[in-house]
Amino acid sequence: MRVLITGTELANAGHEVIATARDLSLLDSLDVAMRLRLDVASEASIGEALASAGELDAIVNNAASHGQGPLEDYPLDRLREVFEANAFGPVRLLQHVLPSWRVRGHGVIVNVSSVQGRVSSPLEGVYSGSKYALEAFSEALHYEVRHFGIRTVIIEPGYIAPGMKPVPSRERNPAYEGLWNDWEGTDAKLNGPAGRPGPEVVGRAILRAIEDDSTPLRVPVGADAELILATRSQLNDGEFEATMRQTLGLTW
Repeated sequence: MRVLITGTELANAGHEVIATARDLSLLDSLDVAMRLRLDVASEASIGEALASAGELDAIVNNAASHGQGPLEDYPLDRLREVFEANAFGPVRLLQHVLPSWRVRGHGVIVNVSSVQGRVSSPLEGVYSGSKYALEAFSEALHYEVRHFGIRTVIIEPGYIAPGMKPVPSRERNPAYEGLWNDWEGTDAKLNGPAGRPGPEVVGRAILRAIEDDSTPLRVPVGADAELILATRSQLNDGEFEATMRQTLGLTW
């Protein structure tokens, strides 16, 4: 299959991968069929990339922008940037390909969300909000385009490997220092002694989503994502908060 994505897992499985990034130098080491510059916030960039890519069988929306901080003083321009990358960008890209996919009768959309697209957490409300939006768009797409033979899958990783957790977008507000301290290291508590898995588990989940027609709409990835989402589905708001506070040792 011919797949537009950033990554190599699919290439290793024999698929024809078109890797994209805003900075082409980030793709130099990838063993892929094609490397293209792509900024999902730019209509012109999307048009140029898709013209070069040619016919596609699947698109994996894996681009993401992270940010962390209390909503009280989170910069609104930065908030818009996060939503542009994480929510609006995938829709902008798909609007270019869906008309032709609809006519031909097949295609696969894989949107990489997060456990935080289902469960929001302190200091990560902006990132969570963008992923909640992506999940809503994806679920709507599932109902809208499955009729035309186009599958939609949402991949929901937990905290995968160092560097995947959102980083502060500005200097910390000292009023929230206690919360920063409380929240530090919570991902390790959820992953347990085995530690965080590497990003290859996400690649394998994406591969299965593309190749297996029976893949469900939502696919949690990682022990922490499975634990959090299973727990959330069984408890009401108060019960879930109490459970997570106890599990994570939160005092804020």
